[in-house]
Amino acid sequence: MSTRALTLTVLASLVQELDSANQEFWAEILERGLRELRIERALERYARGGMSFGAAAHQAGVSQSELARYAYARGMEPPFSAETLAEELG
Repeated sequence: MSTRALTLTVLASLVQELDSANQEFWAEILERGLRELRIERALERYARGGMSFGAAAHQAGVSQSELARYAYARGMEPPFSAETLAEELG
């Protein structure tokens, strides 16, 4: 895996809170944040009718079952396909 340096400008209050964070911590924050952002964008596109629920799960990089949990947490009623039902019961 190749790496690149990244410079961020953040609020001073965040810097104070996270001043002692190491590189692994920052990498985990970025990975989690990007994952959440992909899921959120996929759900928004699904809600607008821009893609199917399965395509949204694929775009987000998660299973339909996992995306359904995120959808419910946001007050959305996702469709249940045979695949999603099998994942939930399996």
